[in-house]
Amino acid sequence: MTDVGNSPRFSTRGLALSVALALLVGLAIGFGVSRLAAPSTPADDSAAAGFARDMSTHHAQAVAMGMIAAKKGLAPEVRTLGEDIALTQQGQIGIMSQWLRDWSLNLNSSAKPMAWMPDGDKSALNGNLMPGMATPQEMTALENASGKTVDTLFLEMMIKHHLGGVHMVDAVLTATDDPDVLWLAKGMKTRQTLEISEMQKLQTTLAKR
Repeated sequence: MTDVGNSPRFSTRGLALSVALALLVGLAIGFGVSRLAAPSTPADDSAAAGFARDMSTHHAQAVAMGMIAAKKGLAPEVRTLGEDIALTQQGQIGIMSQWLRDWSLNLNSSAKPMAWMPDGDKSALNGNLMPGMATPQEMTALENASGKTVDTLFLEMMIKHHLGGVHMVDAVLTATDDPDVLWLAKGMKTRQTLEISEMQKLQTTLAKR
């Protein structure tokens, strides 16, 4: 009597079934691990989403200020700095807007500015201006200025603007673990801190001219 368990036919089928089962188990485990490893996207009311929206608005004003300086500044250093800030922050607005699209979130929100920050409402001037942002009157003054006054106002306003931006960055660095947000926020802090120092030195230099 033939031992079916030791027959070539049985061994081949058994091996094929074993391999197939192993593959299915492997795929199932792999799918489960990938689901666990995949980062969840930030929620609409998360600090990451709030930061992306609010910092985009904050940056938009810096872009406007930078373009005024680039066009009307008297000192070449001010014109160059204004253009650099405008281009850099416009690019960062694009990155943050793309995050919101990738997270399937609206670019705008009905939430009050700084609502994502603990006690953020206390940081908003007049309930809607985020830290460091210029008032409409200050923006009008910069737009209407000419000559050396453009340089003076721009440096004063942008230093204040950057300090407010760094304050917002510090808040999000402690409020989210999203790697993309952390990467960009750290880069913002480094660059804006350096620019603050550069603008303060430029103020001293221009005062002597």
